Amino acid sequence: MVDQGKESILQFAPFQSAVDEGFWHRLSSLKLNKLGIDESPIPITGFYAPCSHNQVSNHLTLLAESLPPESSEQSFVPAISRGNRNRCPVPGILYNTNTLEGFQALDKQSLLRAEAEKIWEDINSGKVEEDSSVLLRFLVISFADLKKWSFHYWFAFPALVLDPPATVVHLKPAAQWFSVEEAESVRTACNDWRNMCSTTDVPFFLVSISSNSAVTIRHLADFEACQREGHKVLFGFYDPCHLPNNPGWPLRNFLWFICRRWSLQKVHFFCYRENRGFADLELSLVGEASISNVQELRNHQNMPNAVGWEHNNKGRKTSRCISLAKTMDPTRLAIAAADLNLKLMRWRQLPSLNLNVLSSAKCLLLGAGTLGCQVARMLMAWGVRKITLVDSGKVSMSNPLRQSLYTLDDCLNGGEFKAKAAVKSLARIFPAVEAESVVMAIPMPGHPVPSQEENSVLEDCRHLHDLIDSHDAIFLLTDTRESRWLPSLLCANANKITITAGLGFDSFVVMRHGAGPLSSSDEVKAGDVNDLSAEVGTLSLMENIRSQRLGCYFCNDVVAPIDSTSNRTLDQQCTVTRPGLAPIAASLAVELLVGILHHPSGILAKAEFSSSSDSGYEQPLGVLPHQIRGSLSQFSQMTLVGHASTSCTACSSTVVSEYRKRGLDFILQAINHPTYLEDITGLTELMKSAGSFELDWDYEGGDEDEECVEI
Repeated sequence: MVDQGKESILQFAPFQSAVDEGFWHRLSSLKLNKLGIDESPIPITGFYAPCSHNQVSNHLTLLAESLPPESSEQSFVPAISRGNRNRCPVPGILYNTNTLEGFQALDKQSLLRAEAEKIWEDINSGKVEEDSSVLLRFLVISFADLKKWSFHYWFAFPALVLDPPATVVHLKPAAQWFSVEEAESVRTACNDWRNMCSTTDVPFFLVSISSNSAVTIRHLADFEACQREGHKVLFGFYDPCHLPNNPGWPLRNFLWFICRRWSLQKVHFFCYRENRGFADLELSLVGEASISNVQELRNHQNMPNAVGWEHNNKGRKTSRCISLAKTMDPTRLAIAAADLNLKLMRWRQLPSLNLNVLSSAKCLLLGAGTLGCQVARMLMAWGVRKITLVDSGKVSMSNPLRQSLYTLDDCLNGGEFKAKAAVKSLARIFPAVEAESVVMAIPMPGHPVPSQEENSVLEDCRHLHDLIDSHDAIFLLTDTRESRWLPSLLCANANKITITAGLGFDSFVVMRHGAGPLSSSDEVKAGDVNDLSAEVGTLSLMENIRSQRLGCYFCNDVVAPIDSTSNRTLDQQCTVTRPGLAPIAASLAVELLVGILHHPSGILAKAEFSSSSDSGYEQPLGVLPHQIRGSLSQFSQMTLVGHASTSCTACSSTVVSEYRKRGLDFILQAINHPTYLEDITGLTELMKSAGSFELDWDYEGGDEDEECVEI
């Protein structure tokens, strides 16, 4: 305890900071989603309360709500609710830099002085009497390393320096300073002040004691009234410090305000502290501060010096660093890390990138082989979280080297189903992915179905129909041509985004299918002949309107898909390709999807080329082609466009309308009799017409009669 009769230099216990983990999470989110590379200062709010324990000081704390909201509709100011006795709000400013070097290079003294100037201005303008919390303005500088989840930071609590320093005398527990009657009245008045929502978080106040020992707690603006009434006045403040011989940091700027405002040479101050939510006069302090040059200080024109950078736990004046990586849930860390690259794209290169569209897109991958594995990984890299893989095969010993989701363990004991093994692998790579597996073979034309297996095959058809209906984008990644026919038909019928990728030995094709030929209002209903005739007329009109729609994988064929696996050598049965081909094709397939999802016309977008400029819309992701064909042997790539064929066996209005009319019966007939598709689409007639075409050959010399060669 300070000697009661001897003056000594008034020494203040420094403010201490504490940062809740939620603050760093909110800052990270704000940085990624809104601030980007903007280093403008951010208004924040700190919270503190009076000391409530005789051995522990309270800290100025930053919480998640200390930062402004991310929503662009709201102002860039923290939304703070008032009236919480344990959270007195204090205004602050945050300087968050983009690099660690930038953090270290900040002119800390200039930043401290800039905040001190605000306090100086608030004192001189009288703002302190309206909002006393401005005396506690603080400053934080920080750097958030979002790759390592570590945060460098440093607090400053600007305090104006009294020169010469104030002295203190008679610093003692409040219970010893007040009379018994005054002490009881002080307790009651302080508890009432703290229990009122309008005053509980007001950190500076007056303790007014009348001649009959009645005590009232009043606002700073009432000081002259207290003097006129002849009351004894103490200047009170919520003291976060627990030390018995030192008042807390808030008193420093409070003394400057008192000097500038009322020119008092002797100031009785009351360090208010609590125990279990009630005024504790044994812990609270009362003292008398003496300021020798009051008149000179009041007339002081220039801002005094300021101090206030916080010391670390070792007593050194330096920054601190905290890492949250070890305390965070691994799944949460994985999600944050996975989104990091995508969110950084929006800082400079791609501000219009719509992450919500990507994360909510449901993608169906038909085929979990070389292409399927690569496409699944590329989708996750783009932020797609909902993936379903369909495949009936099992992982063999030759797969893991080329198919990136499988390992040797997946090959043992006869091999695990590819779809199931792929889903497990995706979950290991990224725990937050919502991946599902479907073990199912896709019914194919040219592969006749025995009567005893018809029900099973038709059930597979229904299942595939439901899968396509429930997803937003479908990737055709199977390794035979005929296995793509039924999905192409179902996608055209449902008007789904469809991406095909196919591999040769050293060449590939990646393409997006055009929109389906029929709108939902053009469904062909089963009915009488007149109704059907009316529908056919509508279909012809629709086909004419959409004559320029983009084609599907089968639109350039003049024959129906047939069995391509029977009577084939081993190299013809396997997908023999150069190893580097699949990653290229898979990446392009996913890039096509991302382009479609961000294009204003979506699935109806026209084919675009690098030289085309007639679309009237410049895509942030670049052009959106129809087909991409590449050759590794030439290291070349070209973009092509192919319009839909009226004779297509998969997406023409004739085939789609026939499917809508007959349903699974139509599919079963197409599977068992591939030429049926050629008959109904007119390809049979087309081939007959081509067969009757004649060419005349002139033979010079010789006695031979003219011959006709049929082609």
